[in-house]
Amino acid sequence: MVAGGRAGSSKAAAGREKRVEGQRAASEAAMARVWQHPYLNIFKHFKVEEWKRSTKEGDVTTFMDKTLKGTVYRISGAVPAGNYLQLPKTSTQSLGLTGRYLYILFKPTPTKYFVVHLDVATEDSQVVRISFSNLFKEFKSTATWLQFPFICGAARGSVYENTAKASKRDLVGLAPSNVRWMCLMLDLRYILSLYLNRSYSHLKSVKLCSNLLVKNLFTSDLLFDPGVTFSEAQQSKLVVQGVSPMPREMAFPVPKGENWHDLYDYVRFPSDGSKMPFDSIQKGTLNPAAVAHIEDNPVGQLPKEVSLSKPVRDRVSLIQQITSPREMPRQSPLLTKSIPKVHRTISAPSQAVHTVEQSCWREGPQARGDSCFPKSRVGDGSIHVYAHKNGDVTVHAVSVDSDENMCAEVTGPKVISTKNSVHHTKLLPDPILKLKRVIGFGGCNTKWALWAANGSVVVYPCHALIIAVALDTGRQRFFAGHTDKVAALGFNGNSTLLASVQIGPLSVMRLWGFLTGRCLCMFKTGMRSVSCLSFSYSGGVLCGTGKDKHGKTVVVVWNTIQVNHGGEVVMLAKAHTDVDIQALKIAFFDDTRMVSCGRDNVRLWRVRSGALRSCPVNLGECRSMEFTDLAFEAGHSTQREPEDRTLFVCSRSGHVLEIDYKNVSVRNVRRLLPSEVQHSHRREKQTFNSGPGIALSSICLSSSFCATASEDGYLRLWPLDFSEVLLEAEHDSPVISVRIRPDNLKVLCTTASGNVGCLDIQSKDYCTIMRSHRDSVLAFSVEGSQKQLVSVSQDNTIRVWNIESMQQLYEFTASDETPCAVSFHPSQHIFACGFDTGVVRTISLATAKLLEEHKQHRGSITGLTFSPDGNFMYSCCSHGTLALYSCAIQKSHIVRVLANVVSQDADHAPDALSVSGDGRLLAFVGPSKYIVTLMDAHSLDELLRVDVSILDLDSTALDTAVRLCFAPFPLAHLLVTTSSQKVLVLDAKSGRLIRAVSQVHKQSCSSLAFSSDARYLLTAGDRVVKVWDYGMRFDINSQVFIGHSQPIQQVGFTPDQKQVISVGDAIFLWDFLGVFAEESFKDEIHSSESLNSSGGEVNLEKLQDLTPVANDVPRQVVPLPTIMSPPCLELSSIQPTGQHDSFSESEEDKEACLRGSSREAVNGDKAHSVLPVKGAVPCEEPPGVKPAVIQPSPRQRGQAGNECRKETIGSEPQNNIRPDCYRHFTPRFKTSVPPKAFSPPLTGNEGLKLKAIIGYNGNGRGNMVWNPDTGFFAYSCGCVLIVEDLHSGSQRHWLGHPEEISTLAVSHDAQVLASASGQGSGDLRCQIRIWDIQNGACQKVLLHHETQVQAMAYSRDDRLLATVGDYVDRGIALWNAHTYDLMSSTRLSEPVHEVAFSPLSVGHLACVGRGAVTFWLTEQQGADISLKVHRVPVPDAIGPVELTSLCYSAGCILYTGTSTGQICTWDTETNRCFMTWEAVDGEIGVLQCHRNRLISGSNSKRIQLWSVAAVQELRVKGSNARSSSVLLEQEMTLDGTIVSATFDDCMDMGIVGTTVGTLWYVNWADNTSIRLISGHKNKVSEVAFSPGESHCATCGEDGSVRVWSLASMELVVQFQVLNQSSLCLAWSPVPISVSGAESQHIVAGYSDGTIRVFSISRTEMELKMHPHSVAVTGLGYSADGEIILSGGKDGLMAVSSPRTGMTIRVLTDHRSSPINIIHCTRKQHIELGVEGDDLWLAASADRRVSIWVSDWMKDKCELIDWLSFPAPTGPEVPNPLPPSLAAFCPWDKSTVVYAGFGLQKEILFYSLQQKQVVEKVPLPYFATSLSLSPAACMIAVGFSERILRLMDHAKKTEEDYRGHDDAVCLCRFTPSGKRLFTTSYNEILMWEVQGR
Repeated sequence: MVAGGRAGSSKAAAGREKRVEGQRAASEAAMARVWQHPYLNIFKHFKVEEWKRSTKEGDVTTFMDKTLKGTVYRISGAVPAGNYLQLPKTSTQSLGLTGRYLYILFKPTPTKYFVVHLDVATEDSQVVRISFSNLFKEFKSTATWLQFPFICGAARGSVYENTAKASKRDLVGLAPSNVRWMCLMLDLRYILSLYLNRSYSHLKSVKLCSNLLVKNLFTSDLLFDPGVTFSEAQQSKLVVQGVSPMPREMAFPVPKGENWHDLYDYVRFPSDGSKMPFDSIQKGTLNPAAVAHIEDNPVGQLPKEVSLSKPVRDRVSLIQQITSPREMPRQSPLLTKSIPKVHRTISAPSQAVHTVEQSCWREGPQARGDSCFPKSRVGDGSIHVYAHKNGDVTVHAVSVDSDENMCAEVTGPKVISTKNSVHHTKLLPDPILKLKRVIGFGGCNTKWALWAANGSVVVYPCHALIIAVALDTGRQRFFAGHTDKVAALGFNGNSTLLASVQIGPLSVMRLWGFLTGRCLCMFKTGMRSVSCLSFSYSGGVLCGTGKDKHGKTVVVVWNTIQVNHGGEVVMLAKAHTDVDIQALKIAFFDDTRMVSCGRDNVRLWRVRSGALRSCPVNLGECRSMEFTDLAFEAGHSTQREPEDRTLFVCSRSGHVLEIDYKNVSVRNVRRLLPSEVQHSHRREKQTFNSGPGIALSSICLSSSFCATASEDGYLRLWPLDFSEVLLEAEHDSPVISVRIRPDNLKVLCTTASGNVGCLDIQSKDYCTIMRSHRDSVLAFSVEGSQKQLVSVSQDNTIRVWNIESMQQLYEFTASDETPCAVSFHPSQHIFACGFDTGVVRTISLATAKLLEEHKQHRGSITGLTFSPDGNFMYSCCSHGTLALYSCAIQKSHIVRVLANVVSQDADHAPDALSVSGDGRLLAFVGPSKYIVTLMDAHSLDELLRVDVSILDLDSTALDTAVRLCFAPFPLAHLLVTTSSQKVLVLDAKSGRLIRAVSQVHKQSCSSLAFSSDARYLLTAGDRVVKVWDYGMRFDINSQVFIGHSQPIQQVGFTPDQKQVISVGDAIFLWDFLGVFAEESFKDEIHSSESLNSSGGEVNLEKLQDLTPVANDVPRQVVPLPTIMSPPCLELSSIQPTGQHDSFSESEEDKEACLRGSSREAVNGDKAHSVLPVKGAVPCEEPPGVKPAVIQPSPRQRGQAGNECRKETIGSEPQNNIRPDCYRHFTPRFKTSVPPKAFSPPLTGNEGLKLKAIIGYNGNGRGNMVWNPDTGFFAYSCGCVLIVEDLHSGSQRHWLGHPEEISTLAVSHDAQVLASASGQGSGDLRCQIRIWDIQNGACQKVLLHHETQVQAMAYSRDDRLLATVGDYVDRGIALWNAHTYDLMSSTRLSEPVHEVAFSPLSVGHLACVGRGAVTFWLTEQQGADISLKVHRVPVPDAIGPVELTSLCYSAGCILYTGTSTGQICTWDTETNRCFMTWEAVDGEIGVLQCHRNRLISGSNSKRIQLWSVAAVQELRVKGSNARSSSVLLEQEMTLDGTIVSATFDDCMDMGIVGTTVGTLWYVNWADNTSIRLISGHKNKVSEVAFSPGESHCATCGEDGSVRVWSLASMELVVQFQVLNQSSLCLAWSPVPISVSGAESQHIVAGYSDGTIRVFSISRTEMELKMHPHSVAVTGLGYSADGEIILSGGKDGLMAVSSPRTGMTIRVLTDHRSSPINIIHCTRKQHIELGVEGDDLWLAASADRRVSIWVSDWMKDKCELIDWLSFPAPTGPEVPNPLPPSLAAFCPWDKSTVVYAGFGLQKEILFYSLQQKQVVEKVPLPYFATSLSLSPAACMIAVGFSERILRLMDHAKKTEEDYRGHDDAVCLCRFTPSGKRLFTTSYNEILMWEVQGR
């Protein structure tokens, strides 16, 4: 007991010491700011004149300045680097000055250059150098260095000033002769945030270099105005507004009657920058009062006129968009009612100069005239956007810089800057790209690959990146920060500290915290190149070796002890030596001792008394060897001293030396020789004393064996006496390095060819971790169906990769040729490759053989591409030759060759050619670099030439074309990048310039690519990738992404648009997040209308409507959820004091709702977060935004009146990136829109009745409920809620949701069901419907959440309903479950995945999210509810995870599942996690517990049953509990990821839902799983019926063909074809006799061009045919079933026999246009002039219909009619186009019914006898599906607007029906006409036709 008490007291003491240290650190930081306020005189504080805390070098003197009448410092000298004044004295020290503004009082020396360097530290311990000089010609930036040109101003009225005003060139340069003293004010926080997206911490050092005069330096957090006195400031109330007069110490002398600005210059940066260059430091006419007025009072300002200078226009919208306020003004909410205006006066007369307001890529309203602002009289040269106090500025994407853009109103094409805007929107999501994987290794060398995390992670460099890959999952982590290739790596003993150094003259070294991925420190090594690094085991000492600038070898030792505590690296010792060093290591037993080896030497080093000394080892006869690596013997013996170790050194001659480290002598020498072939043909390894040895490059030792790497390509394992080879692995190139894992079970090695491999010693398996190109990657191409990537490189290899796993599949090597262009065939599994010799080869991946070789070119291939349909191939070379090939068959042949038509410039490679999306046009640069030529892609006939050099009339230089790219069809745009960094948007038909976007990149654009939907554009240049919004609807239309260390050669989207690939130094695979972003097209339309207002002025009220900020009036436009969302609630760290309860409540803040922020405690516990949330805080919300309750019945209306005051608002969330977990719901992307017009049938007179729905929405989350007691069973399919009787199978359908249902919740008494879906038409919020289970009536509709509802839960007493929004909404709401009034709501800072109420404690609930559990407590006080929240993070041992699921258990236990497959057990009384266990290798999305059994479901497709009986007892043990007490009783593997599950109280049986659309009945007692509900996972392509109408068949894009019983709607049989999509289907009209037995058959067409015939009775595939080379899109049986008609995507139609499998004939009439429909019928007694029994038609996508009469027995097939329907052209053309639908009219076989895209929305009836359209039936929309009833004159039409229309042709009536979640893509009447089947994506709806 005593010992325990002492231990407890010692822990308490340690805790108190930590808290005291934290408080001391916080107080020191606070004091640091206090003593520096209001300003700090730097020269005075650091006593510069004494030179003790500062240093000077070169010509630095003091003298008396006559102008300032005081002593100043003069720094002179020709070389700035040798003449300077520096503070502090050494680079290892820091000034520690925290002031935001730095004031420099100086004067440049006339006609001289000067340089100033400022080292600034960021909050993440990053040191950034800010330099400015009149020597710099342009702005340059890296991750750690900003260089700004300084423009020296001259005296007012001087010749220089007038010259500078008249000319915009040559402003940067020597200081003028009459340069004046100036006060330069630098906003350090603003500079770091704007240019580098970093937070400013303090000023570290200042270095003033010649030639200049300097009086003093000051820092302050105040804004000083040098021209304002104290009396003036008080009278004008500037002090209140934040502007202070200049202190006396900082003031320049001003004689009486003079003006300060007439004598001196006040330069403020960032400034207006109205003079060029724009990113420069220069004189402005600043009025700080106006600045402060805007900063401190952003709300409620009077309207004033605004004139925005170029850089302000560039950055105003950026800063307003990215500034996230934490504290808002108290007087009113942040409501922007008008754009603030600033008055100024200038002497010159005002001119009406207009600025282009917004740029647009495409034609539209803006193309006809842009609105411009009039320039007003302004005296303020700089405008600052208000940033809230304590608000951080974050910039994810850096805007490009462009020239100043002032233009008058013109009607022609306009050159538009990419950043001019006054709005507050940007491209979302931000960031839109996320680096997922990099294929690459090395860059500088292939030597470094290290073990980390106890051998579970491998770390290696890839050019400028450092990659850590987990061996079990293959997931990569990236350490980014280096600006050049990484030369060496080093780990400390426990792999927590990583050192890396880059090549180049700076040789910058970085130290990383490996677990966090943060850069802890960065410093210069002082060497020109570093070749080797070594960390001590403790991580306190780092040693490195390399070459200095003179080529001498240098060894440096650094002290790194303080790095983990925020300190800096200190150099302990440094030594120069003449010996060669190839390897250097610190002894693990002594941090002060090192060993090195190299050519002819092995040396021992030691640090003593600040000096580094070495002694050589006497090598004797081995002194003339080249030693390559060394290693100490492993293990430890208590009988020996620590330094009594054996050192092993290997050499290139094969010798291994054993050196006695203690005695510094060679103990033994062995020579390893290659194997000899024995007579038994066995290979054995032996050691000899003579003969050629093995060239060893690396050696590593464990306690039991030794591993060596050698240049003969072998990795060998030896015993410690080297008597034999234990194991070896052969490689195709020299092995460079070898590392043994700490547990001695695996060996890591690297090769010279760029491979990283791992040898498993126990299993003797070898796996390749990374393969890579050895040189720059020149081009790539992606194949969509197989998800493969082919890349070509300067290393003369062609490699094929799997995109998903990024594993190399194939490698082709051309020894004497370099492949330089490559392209995949769009439909065949082949690719073409062009070489520098001019040869073009096509290679088949299916056979891995060369198919064809073309030698039409003599120069290097610069362009190679296929047409979209794959029928043609194009190539061009650097000699100007263009070739056209025919690829209709697999082997291509030449069609036409043209000489000297393409520009003879290799800079256009590898994208010199571009083909339009419809395959009709070919574009390229040529015949000169100024010309862009368009040709007919089928014949190479020239159509158009565009001279890009004359398009810019204002340019004095000729512009040349660099790259070009067609926009996707049907946009007829051609994009051309030019040498002046512009992108020209041309009309591909006329060549007219539509738009020109300037300064896309700072250097030439090297590649550009479109997304398939034409919404996004990729450009590459400056070693960065940019993603653009092609519609240019935002203020910030691009995002910038870095990572490449070399120029990017090519960039592009994958075919599914989910990923982006960029190649250059390596292959980068990015996740493209734009496919998940929702868009609001209403905003775009409204913006276009507002920008086209007449005249030169813009209606500010209309512009205000475009900005997504709060307003006093209802919005006219639905706001985009991801742009404007309610503020989020930040959970501040508040430590509970003096309470036994984990929850605490503080005094209510009356203005919390108005300010939108929560109070933050000063002293908080980081491990816990407690925040009281009052539900009754009054707040005002704009109308139309507040939560509302819609009452379905009139008698219930008017009950919700005060919901606004129930909502608590916090601060705005920073980004809306979807969490990386499947548990979080994301609605399926849809292109359809709800209908604008709807004609419902009269009640009781419906023509259709929804009978059944086939399918379950596997995209939902928790969207299935089952109550075992009552038998109630419900699930969702699309927007329909299905209630099914499990005994009879009958269904009830609850309609009403406008969008896809995301989740369900049922009350515990099974009387009420809640269902949630997205926003309806016209609604601003999501719908939550409350259903009465007994009668199926919707009681109420709740509107609160903005985007999607993620989860819902009822309390155990059914008094409360909790609803949680998705990652965009982030709201949690509590509803009264009796009245459904909103009781309380709040906004969280992070997404929540699931919520649950405690079954034991009333008012307790919990939710899970990113790395933490949030416990909530509700307390009701009268009508109000207060919320208390306690956020508890997961233990550090679990790591950064998402908590994805949770469930309560009996006995105060909560279980949570993680995204990494762990289950955490929490004690809800103490709110702590006391046990975790690894449940599965994947993410756990479903948990359910009852008594002693726990169910878990994950994305590994497994459902598991756990016995947790011992957990309750283990709860007492706390953290000592062991997971071995949890037993896995049973598990089942289902067909997909588990998304929903419900089990009975005994946990014996339940129902489980998966993502593939299946609901399973699971019985643990019988260990069985039975399908209850089964549907298609992807889009349903076709429905067909048996002749007897007993069955129906469906096919889908998931590759399945399913046969259903029409009586029970049960699945009878399923045929599955893997990796293919089934696109069409037909049922044989008559049974076919096979072997004397009749059998029903169905035929299906697939995406690979095959046709498969299936037998229903025999349940097998009987025949497979391959009549098409592309996807089969249409199928039909002849009337007798003896012929199969099929149509392909290329328009070819094949006639095949199902008996022989032969293709009888091919019809080419519809070539090049996909076949949509093939319809066959028996020819009636109709006189058509042609003999035959079969009448059939085919309709293609180009609105053509062909009608045929056939007599297959006589081999006759004649075309009797050809219909072609016109269609409009222009911007109104929908994309994609509606299909062409045609069918024979059942009640008049001589009539063809057609619907499709045309001049009108209508159905046409065409008479085959009259040869004309005889009737037109108007439609509200273009039809997407069509079916005619065989029994009555009924027509069913489906629309993309999600409605189904039933038309009675005889009665001329029409009825519309809802129930579809997406476009109605199929309508099919059964043969009897009694049923109608419709499909919407993967939903199948069966309707009964009433009274027919």
